[in-house]
Amino acid sequence: MKKPELLVTPISTDDILPLAIAGADAFVVGEQRYGLRLAGEFSRAEVKEAIELAHSQGKKVYVAVNAIFHNDKVAELDDYIKFVAEANADAIIFGDPAVLMAAREVAPNLKLHWSTETTGTNWYTCNYWGKKGSKRAVLAREINMDAIVETKENAEVEIEVQVHGMSCMFQSKRSLLGNYYEYQGKAMEIENRSVGKNMFLHDKERSNKYPIFEDENGTHIMSPNDMCIIDELQEMIEAGVDSFKIDGILKSPEYIIAVTAAYREAIDLFVENPDKYEDKKDELLSAIEEIQPENRKLDTGFFFKETVY
Repeated sequence: MKKPELLVTPISTDDILPLAIAGADAFVVGEQRYGLRLAGEFSRAEVKEAIELAHSQGKKVYVAVNAIFHNDKVAELDDYIKFVAEANADAIIFGDPAVLMAAREVAPNLKLHWSTETTGTNWYTCNYWGKKGSKRAVLAREINMDAIVETKENAEVEIEVQVHGMSCMFQSKRSLLGNYYEYQGKAMEIENRSVGKNMFLHDKERSNKYPIFEDENGTHIMSPNDMCIIDELQEMIEAGVDSFKIDGILKSPEYIIAVTAAYREAIDLFVENPDKYEDKKDELLSAIEEIQPENRKLDTGFFFKETVY
């Protein structure tokens, strides 16, 4: 039984070595000009440093080039992708076909991971992008366990699944979404708007707080809870899912390191002895619950319920 890759999103280059020690196998880095919803901003120099640090530990680095590109940015893709290839990144993450076309021209040997966060819902689509050159497909966060297993059984490419962290519920290229809600007199209101990393849409009726942040790519509204299935990994490991992702967006380095170590232990336990995993998984879940922020409850996302769009 093979071990799935444990993929983590560092906040800065300072996190690479601690996360590698904690058990991460690979990292997602990039800059918001080219990548969506990154845990941290990495300049070109920092991308190169992250790759060098990760490779020194035998780990991989994938650079996010999965933004939604308009005409004004397409001309920049050749230069950025060429830089990523020359920096020896292990792959780029993309959603826009413009990225694929640019990569074919300037870095034909660079590995491609297809990810749109929303449309990876079936194995036909995954294989379509595989035929276009992608080596991996990142599945949507909104599909359940049965669909994930079925997709992996029929996929001709690697399959990546997010197992921990928040997910995006809404994105708009527009900014000042909070002003719009306030102007309309809606029930939702913006809290802590002056602090970009601690801004929420507060839905008093449902007692939910949705993290919201704005960057170069617009406004992003995130899920009110964090998914966590550290105690439900067995089906995907048995199915051969290739990569488990921990998304550390809007989390502290200490939190990401602790969660990474917990998932590392869970994966290793199941692969080496499923009975030991069964005995330990509740304890691992409890350990994460203890460090979970008070306003961020844990749930199982869409893994065990019908998809809702």
